[in-house]
Amino acid sequence: RERGTAMNKIICVYHVSSQIIQQPVIGKGNPNNDYGLGFYCTESVELAKEWACSAEADGFANRYAFDLNGLSILSLTGGNYHILNWLYVLLNNRKFRIGGAVARQAKQYIDEHFAVEYKQYDVIKGYRADDSYFSFASAFLNNTISLQQLEKAMLLGKLGEQIVAISGKAFARFTFEEAIPAPCDMYYPKKLARDSKAREDFAKEKDRETVLSEKYVLDIIREEWGNEDERLQRIILG
Repeated sequence: RERGTAMNKIICVYHVSSQIIQQPVIGKGNPNNDYGLGFYCTESVELAKEWACSAEADGFANRYAFDLNGLSILSLTGGNYHILNWLYVLLNNRKFRIGGAVARQAKQYIDEHFAVEYKQYDVIKGYRADDSYFSFASAFLNNTISLQQLEKAMLLGKLGEQIVAISGKAFARFTFEEAIPAPCDMYYPKKLARDSKAREDFAKEKDRETVLSEKYVLDIIREEWGNEDERLQRIILG
């Protein structure tokens, strides 16, 4: 939910953890997360409860009021950006095992042509690359799925967007409200079911005959696509 007007925007977000976290601390966490070191949140309490659980342990969905007023926000799922910009950020933060000449060339091309100056922002909004989604990105790099299939894959499982505080200014904008328990016996099976459904739907999508009708990473490299390429925009909008 959101509280306030467009001029006074405060949103409700949830951060998942095995602990109660009343105040986010900048500089802590995993630097190899999707968008680097930051405080990762979601606006969905149900997704937060799923992400908070492991097979053996309960977790918490820590709820905050997040004041966005005056913060610079990069939305990688917004109209000014596309899936290859998101992939650039992911490739520069997550640990990819780049195997094979095609994947290596694809990573280099994406680095050179689809870069985003994401570190200058206070907040980043974008897809969450859990294990199944991470494998979809790897498949695209290895030329085994098309650009259109990658775009569709990111909507499978309905993981939605994550909201990540990057700067010290953004970290100071959280007001803790409560810690909602997430019992693993209830929410870990839901997490597995969501991931399994995403993989199942992706397998069906991958079986479509797309080699002659859709664009793969090798096509993008050979045809020298750029960040403002009209062909890319037609695919994203279509």
